[in-house]
Amino acid sequence: MYAAKILQYMKIHGQKLDREIAKDTGISLVQVRITIAELQNLKEISSCSVINFENGVAIEGILCRFSGYIPPAAPGRKAAVQAIVA
Repeated sequence: MYAAKILQYMKIHGQKLDREIAKDTGISLVQVRITIAELQNLKEISSCSVINFENGVAIEGILCRFSGYIPPAAPGRKAAVQAIVA
């Protein structure tokens, strides 16, 4: 029910925390977490547990992104490959 809305949101905004998804889409945090679990079982998204500290208070959350997605390289110069001399 909420899967399409969450996937569309992630397509636009990329990797996000569960509470950010809930706040921006208007879906309850509990329903977002249930939908994230369903999407993860379907291999649509990849997620991991994170702990953020805001004003010294630990806040647990779930960080989500599309499964198998690698973002494009950042523009600009790249570091040179250093040869190993043996």
